[in-house]
Amino acid sequence: MCDYSLHHIASRPAKVGDKLVTTKFVNTPTGGFAAVDNANVAVCLRPGTELAFEHDVECAPAFGLLPSRRIGQRLARFRQVNVEQDCVHHDALEFPDGKIVLVTRLREGQQATVLQMPAAPRGEHGAAAASGGSEWALEHSLSAVE
Repeated sequence: MCDYSLHHIASRPAKVGDKLVTTKFVNTPTGGFAAVDNANVAVCLRPGTELAFEHDVECAPAFGLLPSRRIGQRLARFRQVNVEQDCVHHDALEFPDGKIVLVTRLREGQQATVLQMPAAPRGEHGAAAASGGSEWALEHSLSAVE
């Protein structure tokens, strides 16, 4: 999914192996993900998509005055929050320690790789895709990202 304020931005769905970068999109106050090689197209993630960042994730400073806030995690699962409320940001990352951060609060320029997509619902693309029970894809995926 792409957050509500990105509906007028060109977008495409994420794929396993995509190299993404956090960005702020032109003519919108919203941040999100774009492909490293095409910053003008939003890459939309489905809830449950797992990401591995190159470095510890950082949040943008509040009001541009304070330093970036380091989350201290490199793995995250995409989810949506506050879905019952219209016109608020829904896209978020959940980290293994339970911390949840809105995607729009991420510092620009951070790179991540899509590790795994959630299973597709039955009927979508013919049949349900196997998720493989990744357990956050920790053991095998970190060595590929480092």
